[in-house]
Amino acid sequence: MTARRIDMTDHPRASAVMTEGPGRTTERPPNDVDVLSEVLRAVRLRGAVFYDITASDPWVAEAPHAREMAPHVMPGAEHVIEYHVVTSGSCWGGLVGEPAVRLEPGDILVFPQGDPHVLASAAGMRGPPQIHAAVGQRLPIRMDIGGAGRDKVHVVCGFLACDARPFNPLLAALPRIIHMKKQGGPEGEMLEHFMKCALVESSAPRAGGEVILARLSELMFVEVIRRYVLSVGPTHPGWLAGLCDDVVGRALAALHARPAHPWTLEGLAREVGASRSALAERFAAFVEVPPMQYLAQWRMQLAATLLEGSSMLAKIAEDVGYGSEAAFSRAFKKIVGVSPAAWRATRGGKAPRADRPRP
Repeated sequence: MTARRIDMTDHPRASAVMTEGPGRTTERPPNDVDVLSEVLRAVRLRGAVFYDITASDPWVAEAPHAREMAPHVMPGAEHVIEYHVVTSGSCWGGLVGEPAVRLEPGDILVFPQGDPHVLASAAGMRGPPQIHAAVGQRLPIRMDIGGAGRDKVHVVCGFLACDARPFNPLLAALPRIIHMKKQGGPEGEMLEHFMKCALVESSAPRAGGEVILARLSELMFVEVIRRYVLSVGPTHPGWLAGLCDDVVGRALAALHARPAHPWTLEGLAREVGASRSALAERFAAFVEVPPMQYLAQWRMQLAATLLEGSSMLAKIAEDVGYGSEAAFSRAFKKIVGVSPAAWRATRGGKAPRADRPRP
């Protein structure tokens, strides 16, 4: 599939390049709950800036799939997102085997699905995939690459980790590549401010600098996603566009605000002021699953996070809307594929005494 520039008729799950331009705005979703923030918290977004690269013409840097990179940059991460910020000079970047896009100062290139990609001084250049381990090294890692040419480019490369399982609606809704061009106005100034702060921390390492870089990395990513949401618009199918839809946005807000509530399709329809049929049809058109199925998947994501702590299964079942531990365990295994106890064991969670099998 060839990467393409998104317009209002494309689907956000397709392989695509999204270029943000000035003058495209959409009102905030009509609800009182920030669903995007709720999801970002639940999937535990966390990041750090790892590489500060100065490249001289000619040069090429090719990255393998993020699953190969993860053990070397963020051990234990379930999913890794890589992004690149061009702070000076210009270069080309894109998915391996797809047309490259030109990157100017202030541009950001994000690979949400972790696909193999290339950055280079010219379009079409390829090189052997490289992995530069960051584990155990002081961050950021500075690198000089390329030849002896006079044309230089400075790129800050960052990695973010998040949970992909059991349910991450944001990750599923993002394209393979997002190209965020530098933008003027308050929004552009905010992103530029984050970049400048990251450069200051990178150039003069101080105590606590790695934590600051990690938080700045997360903030930059969230700002990119917020701009992407605005570019998608309310007429575009998908979970992100559903946040901006009057009916679907209210329904998502209600489900995320009270996930343990005994929701029914009829009750949710009354909550958002729509008929059952209208809500079901519109929700499925945007989110691609029925409302109650979405709720069940979201409850499992919340439960999976709680299972990494020491809460008893009965308490977790209650917190995510199940009347009994047995009902919760059956639902969890059906949706996730393993029992809550097995999930907890593989994720290093500590089972409380009441959940431990008796000898």
